Amino acid sequence: MLSPCVARCGLNDEDYCMGCFRHIDEIVSWRTSSEAQQAAICQQLPARKALFEGSENQHILSRDKWLAAEARLTDKD
Repeated sequence: MLSPCVARCGLNDEDYCMGCFRHIDEIVSWRTSSEAQQAAICQQLPARKALFEGSENQHILSRDKWLAAEARLTDKD
């Protein structure tokens, strides 16, 4: 499944991207997620978009944030 990324990355205070509305953990694990997991995430995106309507990017999706999410996800395995 294609990524819902729209190349407007920026996280809110809860670490959701205000471009594609995925959580940073979902973004980082996208390539290793099953198609069923990806489809489940995509089903949630319209509701998230409505929930975050008018919110702004608060934080840049930095390398440090990415690496922290990777480490957190690795610890779950």
